[in-house]
Amino acid sequence: MKFGKLLALAGILSLSLGFAAQPVLAADKAPIKIGIYLPLTGQNAFGGQLELEGVQLAHKEMPTVLDRPVELVVVDNKSDKVEAANAVKRLVERDKVVALIGTYGSSLAMAGAEVTEKAKIPGVGTSCTNPLVTQGKKYYFRACFIDPYQGAAAATYAFENLGLKKAAVLMDMTNDYAVGLSSFFSRSFRKLGGEVVANLKYSSGDQDFTAQLTELIAKKPDIVFMPAYFAEGAIIMKQARELGATFRLMGADAMDNPDTVKIGGKAVEGFLHTTFPYDPKMTNMSEEAKRFTAAWQKAYPYKETNVNGALGYNSYFLIVDAIRRANSADPAAITKALAETRGLPTALGKLSINATHDAEMPVGIIEYKDGKRVYVGEVTPK
Repeated sequence: MKFGKLLALAGILSLSLGFAAQPVLAADKAPIKIGIYLPLTGQNAFGGQLELEGVQLAHKEMPTVLDRPVELVVVDNKSDKVEAANAVKRLVERDKVVALIGTYGSSLAMAGAEVTEKAKIPGVGTSCTNPLVTQGKKYYFRACFIDPYQGAAAATYAFENLGLKKAAVLMDMTNDYAVGLSSFFSRSFRKLGGEVVANLKYSSGDQDFTAQLTELIAKKPDIVFMPAYFAEGAIIMKQARELGATFRLMGADAMDNPDTVKIGGKAVEGFLHTTFPYDPKMTNMSEEAKRFTAAWQKAYPYKETNVNGALGYNSYFLIVDAIRRANSADPAAITKALAETRGLPTALGKLSINATHDAEMPVGIIEYKDGKRVYVGEVTPK
């Protein structure tokens, strides 16, 4: 299939990247297998399902590359580290995939990345933001920014845009994502000149946060940073308001979920969280974002997307673009091409893979106003 036709189908691969429009003649017409390991059940199922639907939407738009069909092999990692490692092992050893997409959840991605690294099969993480996912890895990449960048962006927005000087942290001490983000936020907030007056902890699955919230109220912070997953985060917000807390609450990308408002109700008013630079209602959309949004609405008319759908969508095109540029479905060739990705137009803006295999892109900010989720803009961390 010619590159011009690929461009028309996907609307995401750009001649500005400097790729020659060369016809590809493939003698081998066997399917190119791409493995998908995402949490389709368990704690992280909502995000995992959205990402899978994004991958499937991209596959529908571009079902072939190098004149060969692309076959998706999907395995549920069940929101569990051991299951994530087993899922990748199955995809590599039994299904013989040449590349992998996954996963939502940094802890799950770290487990899967260890397997891909040993097998020398390239993987692209969807929304796993902990730096350890790609640290020291030759074969693992990600389609998202990392937590040091996100944590610094949250601190910058709180301190400079909102003018808040006293912060506190409430984190899940059993979750790598939460622990890392909390550390990066605190470090950046102090560097900017702010004061972190408390650093309190809880464990995954907790339902009662009264003790921690009571202590936070006594410390009188202007803002509390809580990088929770959406269900726990919404419960924390409700209990904070019931106790009379007046501080602002701020989360991170794991709170980016339509059900946050459903669970939290009126308690979400004024809540903020960082996110990836996409929202279906954002103004000044790029052509790629418009194309993704229209395609999603047509494919899933009764289900609103968020950044997870866009990240799944981007991850598929990131791999297919690498296969096309490499002119090969060999894992080593795909890995090399992924590392060389620069300025790829996507639904989340132009994406480049840096030296640590992480995507570089802006950080978006969401605020809940009058019961609605509003994309208020982007921030560059300091």
